[in-house]
Amino acid sequence: MGGDRAPETTVAGAVRAAREFSIPVHLVGDEAQLAAELGRHPRVPAHIYAAGERSSAALLGAQPRGLLRLVHAGEAIGMGESPGQALLRKRDSSVMVAMNLVKEGRASAVVSAGNSGAVTGAALLRLGMLPGVEKPAIASVLPACKGGVVVLDVGATVDARPEQLLDFARMGERYARCVLHVERPRVGLLSIGEEPSKGNALIKKTYPLLEASGLNFVGNVEGRDIPRGKAEVIVCDGFAGNVLLKTVEGYAEFFWEMLREGVSAGWKSRLGAWLARPSLRALAHRLDYASYGGALLLGVNGVVVIAHGRSSPAAVASALRVARDLAEQRVVEELAAWFRRPPEADSDRGER
Repeated sequence: MGGDRAPETTVAGAVRAAREFSIPVHLVGDEAQLAAELGRHPRVPAHIYAAGERSSAALLGAQPRGLLRLVHAGEAIGMGESPGQALLRKRDSSVMVAMNLVKEGRASAVVSAGNSGAVTGAALLRLGMLPGVEKPAIASVLPACKGGVVVLDVGATVDARPEQLLDFARMGERYARCVLHVERPRVGLLSIGEEPSKGNALIKKTYPLLEASGLNFVGNVEGRDIPRGKAEVIVCDGFAGNVLLKTVEGYAEFFWEMLREGVSAGWKSRLGAWLARPSLRALAHRLDYASYGGALLLGVNGVVVIAHGRSSPAAVASALRVARDLAEQRVVEELAAWFRRPPEADSDRGER
């Protein structure tokens, strides 16, 4: 039920994930609305649980006739609602019911394109934090000249402490190994200059912690270094990260708008664009957030993927694929084992 065009887009994305990736999905929300949306995709089998069939025993014992199943939730949290107040008032909201599915072992991950604050709050309330982790971080993958770059935090923890940024770096390093397939990711600290003396008090205090962490720390990186691929993991607080993410998204949209205006300027421009279609399509794929499948909420005791509020069906399907892959790779379990290690093992954490 989350997203700017829910449930139309989210249901269409789940249908696409079932068709293309064979991913089983619980669609959580108002049964009537979800059933109506599924009815627009008649060629995809769907097993619909009625209101009286929603207990754990019924779900675990049922033999589904298809990949898509409905789980009723009586309420939904809007994009503009205050997350804290909404979570207290709407105990039967779709995001809370979805988190319960994971907590009770009835699902492996949660994907939501809804209110990111509500998703984070529901995850904290229902799934809890990993032992040893103080604050969550949202990790987003941005395009770079050679693959992608994991940036965290992009909005979960606005006021972070140096020790928390160190935790973000450790979580981001493990996440980058999974999604970027890099054996020993380089970790950079976002700052206003490369020198260790540059940055605010938070950056200056975090630098020596990362330097002594055993991670493959390459020092401070500036915003311009991100697309150049100077590091596979960029660490920052949630305030700076969210501003960075929204700026990148804004310039990507600006670029395509300018390109469309240029292409429509005359027949020569249209002909040139037609000839350059393969290259333009490849470029569009690299810049499209849909291909990266959403952002992972790191630090909570479960796989939670936050998709963009404006996600297309393709983006929702990508987010579901990423969630499935992260659950199968047992990323959360690996992070939990990582943070259970004794403090004296810090020196060799980056080697594992």
